[in-house]
Amino acid sequence: MNFETGMENLTTSAHCDDDCDCAPDPSLLADFKRAIHAVGGKWKLEILFALMNGAMRFGALRRSVTGITQHMLTTQLRELEQDGLVSRTAFAEKPLRVEYELTDAAFGLLPAFKELLSWSRLYGGARSLPGLAVDA
Repeated sequence: MNFETGMENLTTSAHCDDDCDCAPDPSLLADFKRAIHAVGGKWKLEILFALMNGAMRFGALRRSVTGITQHMLTTQLRELEQDGLVSRTAFAEKPLRVEYELTDAAFGLLPAFKELLSWSRLYGGARSLPGLAVDA
């Protein structure tokens, strides 16, 4: 992919001045912000990753995402559903059975997940990376 965000200007010795347009393309930035909002948050990526192997009931999903509260999982699932990344299916059974699964849009994130895993394997042992501060 060829992203022209203006960040490549930071790798040269030249600094931006008033004649230089160093800001990223506004429409590209808006698209990026929309994507980050959809998957951003402490738990969303973990929830999406947990659902990569197929549909899960709420309880199983909560057990697979260690440390998340019931309230937070509910909130994050609702947001993911609103953003079109997770679908919720309620089965008319007693007791009510609800399953969550990824939508086709969420499966589109699979290449990004693979890249993140590769990145983690390469740099995951480092407490901090050059130019990247890692909070404890």
